[in-house]
Amino acid sequence: MPKPRAPRSDGLKNQASLLKAAEEAFVELGVDVSVAEIARRAGVGKGTVFRHFATKEDLLAAVVVTRLQDLIAEGRARLDAPDSAKALYDFLELGAAQRQQRGLSFMQDAYVGNDVIAAARSDLLTVLDELVERAKADGELRKDVNGGDVALLMCAPGYIASHIHEADETIWRRYLAIIFDGLRPESARALPGHSPGMPK
Repeated sequence: MPKPRAPRSDGLKNQASLLKAAEEAFVELGVDVSVAEIARRAGVGKGTVFRHFATKEDLLAAVVVTRLQDLIAEGRARLDAPDSAKALYDFLELGAAQRQQRGLSFMQDAYVGNDVIAAARSDLLTVLDELVERAKADGELRKDVNGGDVALLMCAPGYIASHIHEADETIWRRYLAIIFDGLRPESARALPGHSPGMPK
């Protein structure tokens, strides 16, 4: 009687391997990396890549969306936290930490004109807005800011750190703490101008 064949890996396992290999390739070699190289890293053939993703652009979008979905899940898990200020700060820290990871600049290029990424980003901003409104309702955040303000400020720590030569790799945390303190209601002064609203 012939020995039964080992079961084939299912599609989800292959897709997870592809996403991991693709992200590593995009980080190391940029978005111009070939599908053949991504397939080689994942230990599959090019045909397997195209069975899961019609184009390399679709694969790139899937990598970005996976990152965003991880953040969305983290944010939703904090919506019922008893300390709304800590929940918001922890979420901002996660987002800022992701932006600090080296090689992820390829993600910014993928945002342009991609509806799938735009939908995931919208979900992320919705979660952020809910965290902000909870903290405001609890008196933990100044009343004259909104989710759009906070979304833009989340980018600031990394931008600041990128302009400090020979800075400690965790220097961005210092500026995130300063920014967050500026969002608290204690001693808050009236802000000039108006919020631009949630980023598009």
